[in-house]
This record gives sequence, C-alpha cells and structure tokens, in this order.
Amino acid sequence: MKLSVNLPEKTPLHGGDVYHLARTLGLDLRELLDFSANINPLGFPPGIPGAVLEALPEIVHYPDRRCLALKEDLAAFHGLPPEEVLVGNGSTELIYLAARALRPKKALIVAPAFSEYEHALSAAGVPAAFHLTTEAQNFTLDQPPELQAADLVFLAHPASPSGALLGPDLLMEVAARIEAPGAYLLLDEAFIDFVEEASFKTNLAQFPRVLILRSFTKFFAIPGMRLGYLLGGAGLIERLAAVQEPWSVNTLAQAMGRACLRDIDYMERTRVLVRRERQRLLEGLAALPGLHPFDSTVNYLLVKINRPDFTAASLQKALLAQRIVIRDASNFRGLDERFIRVAVRSREENQRLLEALGELLR
Repeated sequence: MKLSVNLPEKTPLHGGDVYHLARTLGLDLRELLDFSANINPLGFPPGIPGAVLEALPEIVHYPDRRCLALKEDLAAFHGLPPEEVLVGNGSTELIYLAARALRPKKALIVAPAFSEYEHALSAAGVPAAFHLTTEAQNFTLDQPPELQAADLVFLAHPASPSGALLGPDLLMEVAARIEAPGAYLLLDEAFIDFVEEASFKTNLAQFPRVLILRSFTKFFAIPGMRLGYLLGGAGLIERLAAVQEPWSVNTLAQAMGRACLRDIDYMERTRVLVRRERQRLLEGLAALPGLHPFDSTVNYLLVKINRPDFTAASLQKALLAQRIVIRDASNFRGLDERFIRVAVRSREENQRLLEALGELLR
C-alpha cells in the first residue's frame, strides 16, 4: 500500500531523520527502508551485545573520563601512541570542540561538505569561507585550495557527499600548503574505514597541525551510541582535551568501541560486501533513464537527476510513498535540486530501491 505523503517544506540537514518521518506518517520505524543514512548493511559487530552485558555492572560508576582502555586499543589499532588519540561523543562533538579549542580567526570549508562544520564555526563565532568543488572535479579537490586568510581548514577524505578520494600525493601537498603559513587542517575521515589503506594517519608525524577525525558510526553501525575520535600530535590532542566536557563518552559506548576494534573478520566482510553491492547499485542506477550516479569508494552514492519531471524533493516524496527514504542532497552547499544521495545496503534492499525507481522513472 502506498502512502499519502506530506513532507516538511524544509529538507532535513542530515540523513537518517527516520524518527520524524515515521511519526509524521504514522508508521513504525521498522516500516521505513532508510537509504538516507549511510550505515553498514551488516549491522553492528556481533561482539557488541556481550561487551555491553559485561560492562553493564560498571554503570553505577562515572565513566572513565579519559577513555584510557579504548584509547590504548585505538592507538594499537592505528599504530600510534595513546597520547595522540582523543575519544569523543561522536565525531560531531569533536568538530565543535576543535572549532572552540583552536580559536581560528577564520576558517575555510572545502564544499560540498557536512553541514556541521559550518554550524560548529558559527557557534564558536568563527567566520567561514568556502572553496566550492565542481561536478567536473567529482566534487573533490584536484589541487590545493587557496587559504583566503583562513587558519583552519575542513576537508573530508573521502569527500562527502561524492565519496571520492584524494590521491595520496595531492593530499600530502594539500597538508603541506595548509601547514606552511601556520594553519590547521581538520581532515574528516569518517568514512575511511571502507578504504583504511588510504588513511592519512601514517603521515601524522610529518604534520603537527593536522587533526584526523574518525567515527564508529558508519562503518560499525552504532550511530545511536555516539562514538568518535581524533588522531593528531600529542600537543594538539592535549590542547583539545583540556577544554572537552568531562564524561562525554559513556561506559557502554567505550565497551562497544573496544568490541568493534577486536572484530577483524567483521571488518573484512564489510569491505567485501560494500565493494560488491556498491558496484551493482552503481550499475543499476546508471541504467535508469535520467540518473547519473558518481563513482564512490565508500558506502553511499551521489546521484544527479538529469530530467525535467523530477527534482530531488519530488523523487524523495514519491519514494517515501513506498516507504523508502533517500537523501535530498540539495541543501549541501554547492549542490542543487537535481542531486540525491543513497546508501549502499544489502542486495535485496538495493534491488527494492532500483525497482521502485524504475517504476517512477520509466
């Protein structure tokens, strides 16, 4: 049965706004197939329930405010000293923390980009400039940006929402150009787990003013727990830790993080699955009339609508009538009403999306 759908006038700032949609439509949350949030189709690692049960007796105490056990596990996992790791209540908390702690006079955002960079800077009273990448560049950098007098730069790697990677040589040049005048680079690697070998973490020792932002949300499928971390030089990490709110990471989240890092088999299965299903979804979308998907290295695809009878908002509404949620990407700075983004989910779920789109577009 199709639904009569009345969407809010304003597109949500983020994907995954399924609670609001379910309430608006009078549905159970589980009735919606959510392609708007880019979460691992395998679900969370199987070791998480046991880790939670084991840690449950500890919730009668305050959490370890320094997250020492998790920091040590993260340091070992990434081949870095523990003092070069800072754990936070999701990567978004750490974006706001960096804007506050680094006190830049002006920031530069390479766009399109995650909207919370701009919101965090605004909350800290920091003016922002933008370096807009283009469709011809696959919406990612092809040369170092002009700093425009900025002393903090936000750059996603892989890019969001395109999923494109910067080449390693270009990324080294970008980091060097930003550091040379004394600026900081916050490199958002929230999706790099899908291509871990491309992480910039092995170069941190050469760049004391680079912070790498990482997340447990997407790859390990625990967005509801809020868990992320920063990698950077010890002095820089200490500076941010000094102004971080105490006890921001709860005991169960810390236990879940440690369980995630132990499950190497889950990581490998995830990468194989996402690589295979992303290619199949890419080909399926490209075969539909009027859609142009951009190639990606992660678990989502940016898609351009090349036909006059649909916009991102109208296509989103038509799919929602079939209980399928996609991301209207028109509110990414630098994109317009022709762009949507879809997550890579399981084979059966991706096929349901393709069939629904096929009905609408043919």
